[in-house]
Amino acid sequence: MGDYRVHVTIENKPGISDPEGKTILNDLVLKGTHQSVSKINTAKMLKFTITENSKESAKSKVKEICDELRIYNSMVSVVTIDAFDA
Repeated sequence: MGDYRVHVTIENKPGISDPEGKTILNDLVLKGTHQSVSKINTAKMLKFTITENSKESAKSKVKEICDELRIYNSMVSVVTIDAFDA
């Protein structure tokens, strides 16, 4: 058994509106700064610390938790789960 940090990143699928990203981009455009930036996408990240037998079992358990609690909507979200040694 070991402790693992598991990061769950939730982003909108391509084609799904990202109002927060657009607002941040518009702010840059209005200020006239950072004109090389043409698009900003936002994401939500959840950071778990969990005790499991392996990184893979830690990722699997966290995915199970997220699915059980309906943390994201699979119709509009892309989810990436990464595990690291704690």
